[in-house]
This record gives sequence, structure tokens and C-alpha cells, in this order.
Amino acid sequence: MLAVAGGKGGAGKTTTTLGLAGALARQRRTVLAADADREMPDLHAMAGVARSPGLDAVAAGWPARFVAERGGTSSGEVSILPAASGPANADRRQKLTTPEIASLNPAEEWADAVLLDCPAGAGPDAVAPLRAADAVVVVTTAEPACLRDSSKTAAMARELGTPVAGAVVSRAEDPPEGVSRLLECPLLGTVPDAGVESPTSAAPSGDEPLADERVRAAHDRLVSALQPKYL
Repeated sequence: MLAVAGGKGGAGKTTTTLGLAGALARQRRTVLAADADREMPDLHAMAGVARSPGLDAVAAGWPARFVAERGGTSSGEVSILPAASGPANADRRQKLTTPEIASLNPAEEWADAVLLDCPAGAGPDAVAPLRAADAVVVVTTAEPACLRDSSKTAAMARELGTPVAGAVVSRAEDPPEGVSRLLECPLLGTVPDAGVESPTSAAPSGDEPLADERVRAAHDRLVSALQPKYL
């Protein structure tokens, strides 16, 4: 199970999650992408699938393969599991627990890879998915504030005992100097800017950035950098 985390909202972690999933789909691998951000979920919207059922249904005992919905990534379909749904008036501030995330472990029996789109930052809501993951990819932009926050996310992952597989710099052609040193992990690569992180309510899907050939090629390279150790 590979977590995709970032220091700030809008850094590109959801795009990266779907981009990695699409790259794996192009390798004809079975992928489950799950949204672990209960408070600000957007994986389902970007993938163009329904908001529910979600991760809470899997935690309640439903198999992930039946709860997840097939969603497009412009180059192949992957199984998308939205964040915990619950009623419309549910308290989104309630944090996901490690057992809820761990309920995805059986999915590894049918999925070649399980990707977790984590909450942004190094707050309490990011603890459960980072702790449950086998490794984490940290996504950042080249902005100094985002880099600083991403370094905190990477440090928290290490404190939880989760290896940091590497860093991805989004919306950049060339990485800023010293990224690996600051985040204390390898630089996996960069992803060029090709759109916005989240779709608008009027858009049918947030897949537009992933339709860009340069962005797809960048995610193909990221997957190659993560294989075979992490994917």
C-alpha cells in the first residue's frame, strides 16, 4: 500500500495519485486508488465517480472490489474508492482510524497496487493513512512554503516508521535545488504544469491534466522509478 501525501492542499497529490494509477493501468496492472481524506475528499470528483459508497463501507465489512467504482484516468480504468461517505450531515472532521485504513489490506489480494490519497499536511488526520501504508510518496510544488510543509510531512512519516519512497515536484519542468536534501529522500521526478488540481462543479471530470501527453509520460517515469521496490 503506497500513500501519496503532500505538505499543502493543491500541491498535486490527487493528480499524482490518479497519474500513478493511470501509469500502472497502462502496464495492464490492477489498481485500487482510495481517498483517505475524509474532510476534503476530491479523488472521486477528479476520477468522475460517485461520492458513495466509500471507505466506511469497506471498514464495515464490504469487500473493496465491490464497493470501488471503475473510473477513467484518460488512459485506462482503475478502481476508485471514495473517502468515508456517511450521511450528508456527517461530521467530516472525524478522523479516519488506522483500522479503517487497514481494512484495505485484503484488496492487495486482487489489486496489484493500492494507492492512498492522503490528507494534506502533517496534522492528526494524516497519521492513520501514513501509519498503515508500506511507504509514502511526498508531493510538493517548487514554492518554498510548500517545500517546507512537505518536509514536515516526510518527517512525520519517518517518525511513524513509514519509509519515504521519494519526492515528486509537481507543476515544474526542473526541480528546485536541494529538494532531496530538504526532504531527506530521493527525488523521483517532476510533473509539468498542465491544468488545475481540482475540477469545478460544472466539469464532468477532473481528468484534464492527465490527458496531457507530457503529464502521462512524467507519471510513467515516476512508476518506473518506484518499481520494483514500492509498486
